[in-house]
Amino acid sequence: MPTDIEIAQRTALRPITEVAGALGLSQGDLELYGPHKAKISFDAISRISAHSQPGKLILVTAMTPTPAGEGKTTLAIGLSQALCRLGKKSLVALREPSLGPVFGVKGGATGGGYSQVLPMEDINLHFTGDLHAVTTAHNLLIAMLDNHLHQGNALGVDVRSICMNRTLDLCDRALRKVIVGTGGYANGVVRESGFEITAASEVMAILALSRDMADLKARLGRITVATTGSGRPVCAADLGAVGAMAATLRDAMKPNLVQTVEGTPALIHAGPFGNVSFGCNSVVATRLGLAMSDYLVTEAGFGSDLGAEKFMNIKCRTAGVMPQAIVIAATIRALKYQGGADLKKLESKDLASLEKGMPNLFKHIENMQAHGVSPIVGLNRFATDDQEEISLVLESLAAQGIKVALADVWARGGAGGEELAALVLDAVEKPSSPHFLYEDDLPLAEKIRKIAVTIYGADGVSFAGTAKAKLARYEEQGYGRFPVCIAKTQNSLSDQPALKGRPSGFTVTINDVKAATGAGFVIAYAGNILTMFGLPEHPAAERIDVNDSGEISGLF
Repeated sequence: MPTDIEIAQRTALRPITEVAGALGLSQGDLELYGPHKAKISFDAISRISAHSQPGKLILVTAMTPTPAGEGKTTLAIGLSQALCRLGKKSLVALREPSLGPVFGVKGGATGGGYSQVLPMEDINLHFTGDLHAVTTAHNLLIAMLDNHLHQGNALGVDVRSICMNRTLDLCDRALRKVIVGTGGYANGVVRESGFEITAASEVMAILALSRDMADLKARLGRITVATTGSGRPVCAADLGAVGAMAATLRDAMKPNLVQTVEGTPALIHAGPFGNVSFGCNSVVATRLGLAMSDYLVTEAGFGSDLGAEKFMNIKCRTAGVMPQAIVIAATIRALKYQGGADLKKLESKDLASLEKGMPNLFKHIENMQAHGVSPIVGLNRFATDDQEEISLVLESLAAQGIKVALADVWARGGAGGEELAALVLDAVEKPSSPHFLYEDDLPLAEKIRKIAVTIYGADGVSFAGTAKAKLARYEEQGYGRFPVCIAKTQNSLSDQPALKGRPSGFTVTINDVKAATGAGFVIAYAGNILTMFGLPEHPAAERIDVNDSGEISGLF
């Protein structure tokens, strides 16, 4: 069986102008980055969005994953390809990969097998430079803050209150905590600082949530970087940084158009992580994709407790859209892992662990029902799956009245997703009442408690003293109507990574909170959450190489 990158490199790509033509885009609507990828111009976005009837939105989420992931992106791509095979006008909208995971644990984020977006090497490595633009815009703001301190600190910034680090699109644990400004007066003010991975940056969240350039600039201006000695927020607008930051992000605001293995269109834009941010592609790409297609398939990071909850309560609030259908990606190996099977033995037949893991999947189904949507389960097939195991899952779901389809999209592309696509087409035509989990005027602490109890299954929430005080201050400062973005482990429904299956009898502990005043949400940190990750003992980077002809290997 060929590898993902071998399949990608053997695929004859269509000119991106031809892919664009199927969406009603002319070459004049595109800014070409070579023959196979392009950005869509602001003029085209404005014209299409104003004169098109939006299509149906389909969200792909997942159960609690194994460390390697369950092929949620692969399933989303395969589903869009399947819809196209059934004669529907469909495209898929995804996040952009971060170089951190590409070189770290999970590898790339362009799908797999015969359900990939291409050119996968370009997309996974530098693509059109969007993540580098986010990194630069973020670091420009902090450089201007440090320069302001050095030049006399006219705003009266309390150095101890600075709440933004620099960013880097890599995993580098040595940079989590640093001291800047050392070496004498000429090098600036000495202070503690650190780095976050670019996908965790508030600037990345702002890029993903902004509707247009005016909205982008307004949100950038509201970013809080510190407070004065009297407690007044100091924002990017106070430092005069907004114009230059927006100019740096100008091209990054334009969605990227590429194609799947089967030549169907794909939009890839923005890349906030799902565990420490809200895990969805951009509002611009989603709204544009809905305007250019009858069925837009998108995905949200990690399980329903992270990406999907935030998709519904943060992104949908901002974008003014709601999904008409939700698909939960499940796998035999993840079910066995949640049932207690050893990570190294997931390829071995284990009906007992599989059955014990089913409650985890049922909880994710309930989570989507709590948002007013009855989800469909897509059982993403792996070559090592045993037929008896597959039958057990299908029968268990059918017994509970859950719609489910076996998806073989890695091996068969769109053809392997037609059964799932048929279920989706049926679902989007049925009445549904998708809704937010909480109202805007619910206090911040109650919003956090609502998510923890309803979505995670917790008995309640415990707030550290610092978190409690900050929440009270945010309410006083007018941020109480913000949605909340809980940063927690992706390895468990709870805030404790070791708790597998469907945990009960636990309390979620919120150690700290932070108001992302530009992005427009409050982040609540559940547990020991890192925003700069480290590399494993044997990172994926060790397997990546390029030959004399420029052909890359080892991305998967």
